[in-house]
Amino acid sequence: MSQDTTGAVARFFSEGWRVFFTAAALYAIFSLIVWTGWLGIHAAGGMVSALPFAPPPHLWHAHEMVFGYPAAAMGGFFLTAVPNWTGTPAARRGFIMLVAGLWLAARVGIWFSGSLPMALVATLDLAFLPVLGTKILGHLLKRPKPQNMMFLGVLALIWAGNLMVHLDWTGVTATGAAGLQLGLFATCGLIVMLGGRVTPAFTRNAMTRAGIEHRLPQSHLPLDMVVLGLTLLTALAAGLALPGPVFAALAIAAGAAQLLRGARWRPLWTWNQPILWVLHLGMAMLGLGLVLSGLAALGLGSEVAALHLLGIGAVGVMTLAVMSRAALGHGGHALIAPGPVALAYGLLVLSALTRWAGSSLGISHYYTGVLGSGLLWVLAFTLAAAALWPVLTGPRAGHD
Repeated sequence: MSQDTTGAVARFFSEGWRVFFTAAALYAIFSLIVWTGWLGIHAAGGMVSALPFAPPPHLWHAHEMVFGYPAAAMGGFFLTAVPNWTGTPAARRGFIMLVAGLWLAARVGIWFSGSLPMALVATLDLAFLPVLGTKILGHLLKRPKPQNMMFLGVLALIWAGNLMVHLDWTGVTATGAAGLQLGLFATCGLIVMLGGRVTPAFTRNAMTRAGIEHRLPQSHLPLDMVVLGLTLLTALAAGLALPGPVFAALAIAAGAAQLLRGARWRPLWTWNQPILWVLHLGMAMLGLGLVLSGLAALGLGSEVAALHLLGIGAVGVMTLAVMSRAALGHGGHALIAPGPVALAYGLLVLSALTRWAGSSLGISHYYTGVLGSGLLWVLAFTLAAAALWPVLTGPRAGHD
């Protein structure tokens, strides 16, 4: 291996955001190519029956979109942000390689789960978050703050949802569907916390730089806590399979409170700054998706449509927004979304709306909506990955 190659590899694993944001983008592309490819073949009248993974394709897709792709985004974010919050040294290269290897081993294990013991697959997939969480805890204990320690509780809920899925896949329980919903809604809780910090703060900073001193975005701690509490209670209600009206009341209240919260953040001011408006749109889709999920539990609208509005519009949009901004900032670049990345934001929002329409407008529109949404997702992440590749893999701007 040449000295240049060795240096590039060392640089790639030197910071968590590099390897995990790259992995997240590439896996977002791969997993949706697999899912839309399989679905497209069946829509055309073909049949693919020999697959390497044990769960049915729709459950593999759901699991990897709830627990696979987001885990990579979380890994990159927490390994980068937590040392900054606590003023502690960032994780060393060896640890980053270890947890990246755990995440990759889990994806490979699930992909070949049709020929592996399911207990081994579960062990591989359940190892990542505890190891990452232990590292985060070590940082946070150096400067403990309740608002930061809460992240660990939400990660524990996500892990519990994944455990419920694997207990189902190994034949111990019948908790797979509830586990997927617990994982998704707990991830939404994570977005409530993180998005509620960065969206108004980044918007306020931009307005201040523009010389604006009045009507700045407002955060309201009691409202923030209400939204978080209701969202996490929604996640628990889904995981415990509580009666529909209970889940509905919590989800609708959480979504309405989030929409009210977001309206205080001056979203319209950001219309000409993609790196800001994408955050506002992602948070708006979070609120709308929660409301629609609650209404669906009352028989008003499609549950699948609402869940995908959350999965694509909230999780997908917000993770891409945060990953691209963090990569640009830590890579020494101006916090301005490159043209292809800004286009990717818009395509991902369109993907969410297309998928929602595919399940809301009747069976005749299902394949058009699902396949169209998948293609938009793949195109969005391909554009973003290509544009950010030099940032993710190259030296910091201004450095050799």
